[in-house]
Amino acid sequence: MGPHTTTGAVFDDPAFDDHEQVVFCRDAASGLNAVIAIHDTRLGPALGGCRMWDYDSPADAVTDALRLSRGMTYKNALAGLALGGGKAVILGDARRDKTPALMAAFGRHVEALGGRYITAEDVGISTDDIEQAARMTRHARGTAATGLGDPSPYTALGVFHGIRSALAHRFGSNDLAGRRVVVQGLGHVGSGLAKRLSAEGAELVVADLRADTVRAAAEQFGARSVDAGEAHRIEADVFAPCALGAVLNATTIPELGAPIVAGAANNQLATEEDGHRLIARGVLYAPDYAINAGGVISIALATPGGSDEEVVERVTAIGSTLSAIFARAEREGRPTGEIADEMARERLDRALARKAA
Repeated sequence: MGPHTTTGAVFDDPAFDDHEQVVFCRDAASGLNAVIAIHDTRLGPALGGCRMWDYDSPADAVTDALRLSRGMTYKNALAGLALGGGKAVILGDARRDKTPALMAAFGRHVEALGGRYITAEDVGISTDDIEQAARMTRHARGTAATGLGDPSPYTALGVFHGIRSALAHRFGSNDLAGRRVVVQGLGHVGSGLAKRLSAEGAELVVADLRADTVRAAAEQFGARSVDAGEAHRIEADVFAPCALGAVLNATTIPELGAPIVAGAANNQLATEEDGHRLIARGVLYAPDYAINAGGVISIALATPGGSDEEVVERVTAIGSTLSAIFARAEREGRPTGEIADEMARERLDRALARKAA
């Protein structure tokens, strides 16, 4: 994987947070280069999806895996799940480099971890891809054999209820009719969210790097389309980032055109300081791992052939969790991300205390 991914570089990476295990995976025959980061397994096996991205360098892939796996620990704890946090990233262009053989090789590496890490789909990885990996490992979720299949509709459902919670906190009503929402990123989650918002009468503005996807969404929802790099600047009630992370930073926050940021993307804040920048701008931010937990809830609770009634109930409750975060952040004058972290740690401590009792 090159000189940038030495053991010392991992430990020195700013995203390293006492991770339990970081594994570099290679399969020459299929071209697989991957990183699996296990952050914390105190509550249970480390559950987190696998993404495939054409990173600028292996070091960037490691940083992404470290950040995302830590986020999964907090997401799973805040969602009340008996699971730890982990994440896998595969280096490469998902449209060009991904093959069934590559996914099977990835599955073999997951299996070799003996259940410490449970994988699922994420950016660049479809449910069909996870089915290929699942041929080689018992530790894959979001497949037909392990429950409800594609988790993205549940992620979209959770973000939808999170947006309603944010509207209620900021405007006193969760009614979406006539509210302008900018959806940046029209993958499985973003398109599912756009469909729900449109059905409730929201005025949609859509953006994606894929021109054909934007055109289709504009036609389907009667939406206005904008360049993906301009989406955060659009005057609206809600900005919903549903693509990659670090979209909220020292450059973009002063340019935000909406008083609410509530979307599905992971790691939306580039730095911790950006949470304070949002407060200074008067922007209400729905912490990413709190609002986008619907998919992991569906993966954790689903049973083969079972009903999704409990899953839907727990995903809908994301709105109530966010309401509590917003209220506490307002009382204490602190960033919502700090409050979410604190609540996750409190739930983690309570769960560990119960296990020790």
